Amino acid sequence: MATIDVRTLGEFIREQREAAEVSLRQLARNAGVSNPYLSQVERGLKKPSAEILGQIASALRISAETLYVRAGLLEPRAGNAAVTEAIVADETLTERQRQVLLEIYAAFQSENSALAAAGEAATPTAPTTGTTSAGARSPKKDQS
Repeated sequence: MATIDVRTLGEFIREQREAAEVSLRQLARNAGVSNPYLSQVERGLKKPSAEILGQIASALRISAETLYVRAGLLEPRAGNAAVTEAIVADETLTERQRQVLLEIYAAFQSENSALAAAGEAATPTAPTTGTTSAGARSPKKDQS
């Protein structure tokens, strides 16, 4: 696991706050931390705990996982970033549902990697000509 780069983490938090058009005071209040403390975090002077990162993420309406990865507390997820970001960003899902979907996605990736390493096709193939979708042979047309 990488060591935490508090300056980069603080810059990222500031960028997210500014993108959300939230003042430092508003974010501090919504995250349940003091204004001076949050200011020090953003300037890279304080190293926030995982709990504080979770509170900041919640107040910014981003996933805690995003901040944990930025802080070096979690390894980034493998796979298509657009897929994982879409799952994490979906506000219609609960945090538990997001985690389960990400775990399933990671399991499929692992399975496909193992199949590829074993020399098998890692992607499903479409039915070939001459078979139906159920796998039965379709009647051949008379070519005479």
